[in-house]
Amino acid sequence: MASMFHPAATKRSSVSRREFLRAGLAAFGSLSLPGLLRLRAEAGAAPRERTAVIVVWLRGGASHLETYDPKPDAPAEYRGPYKAIATRTPDLRVGELLPRQAALSHRFAVLRSMVHTGGGHPAGSLQLLSGDADAQDKERPALPDFMTVAHYLRAAERRKLPNYVGVNPIVRYDGFIIAGPAYLGESYAPFAVTGDPNAPDFRVPNVGLTDPREAQRLVERVGLKKRFDELRRDIDRSGVMRSLDRFERQALTLLTSPEAARAFDLGREPDKVRQRYGRNQWGQQLLMARRLAEAGVDIITTTLDGPLCGRVANWDDHAVNHHVFDALKYRAPFFDQAVSALVEDLYERGLDRRVLVVVTGEFGRTPRISYAASSGGGVASAAAGTTQPGRDHWPRANSMLWAGGGIAGGRVIGATDKKGEDVVERRVGPHDFLATVYRHLGIDGERITLPDFSGRPVPIVRDGKPIAELMNDE
Repeated sequence: MASMFHPAATKRSSVSRREFLRAGLAAFGSLSLPGLLRLRAEAGAAPRERTAVIVVWLRGGASHLETYDPKPDAPAEYRGPYKAIATRTPDLRVGELLPRQAALSHRFAVLRSMVHTGGGHPAGSLQLLSGDADAQDKERPALPDFMTVAHYLRAAERRKLPNYVGVNPIVRYDGFIIAGPAYLGESYAPFAVTGDPNAPDFRVPNVGLTDPREAQRLVERVGLKKRFDELRRDIDRSGVMRSLDRFERQALTLLTSPEAARAFDLGREPDKVRQRYGRNQWGQQLLMARRLAEAGVDIITTTLDGPLCGRVANWDDHAVNHHVFDALKYRAPFFDQAVSALVEDLYERGLDRRVLVVVTGEFGRTPRISYAASSGGGVASAAAGTTQPGRDHWPRANSMLWAGGGIAGGRVIGATDKKGEDVVERRVGPHDFLATVYRHLGIDGERITLPDFSGRPVPIVRDGKPIAELMNDE
């Protein structure tokens, strides 16, 4: 377990996430990457055995009825067109659109009983990811999300890789910021990897310079800067300059590290492995997430959205956006293949105890099917004005897939009623979710607090307990 402590308030950084992404050769001598690394070293020691978490985020909220909690015997106004199929777990059935995951159910657990009160995308996301109990949507987080908190508590040691990476990170829903560091400051935002990792020209900037001449020029620039700093170093008696040098060395390591270059380089994977995940954006995002976890990154988030979702590029399957059943049928093969490949790969590589995978969106979808006129034609949506089916927001029941982390697979936790409307067994909430993830990361969520803007200690978990059925069997 992590040591119990109350980290000192961190100085708020004025450096934006965009500036962080642009940090590198052109701005190495300024307060960019070295400055951010310096601002991140605020916390104590990590657990003896370093654990990691991969969050696969279904932005917009997936229908639990067509994925992990099908209701084939529900009335027609609730029941969709897809069957429930058997899995390798006797008491678990999933939607027929997920045959690969059905065959792999002995490797994961399904939680069917997550409940909260955030009915909008921002509120639902903030409740689940940060534990903010407010049911109203906010433009930006009031509390740091659990990924940032874990990053903050593990940020002190020298690393050759960032310890929090977002591969298509969880950041926004339209104009709302749905995750972020809040009062901890932007220096604790994830190292963001954007773009399509399946694109032939894909490259992660500012990591692992591959051109020896470029790397040498960077080293020479640092050497020149160090000579200018010698006078200040002689004057300084507080150790500040020595500390600054340490953070600049970390930045230089990240920019020139062969380990960083290898971790982010999907071209090092055999073609059969890349094909296994799927030669598309989602498949390659999850493959990169596995590579990063294997290389030692602690927290990885990856959002499955964009063109593979359908016309409106997310899982928000209101009838005005998508024909919900066409949308699910369109995106399910990409989703099913990528998630099953990730889970299988973790087990085959012996990472299943160290790395925890959680697949979820902010909430489920309304069990009763709604109908409305489409707002526009496109992939998985009929022409504008055409009446089509949809499912709306439903925070009263959400299903999640949990794999790895030492969790025994083949488990079903919780249950909803015959229509999928309300939880009737093993109800859990966002703080139970947070406590469970923190527990895997070696963080005692029941004792650790963080100071807010005023310096007041704020518990990172309130009224939540780790979900016992999701604890590893050690």
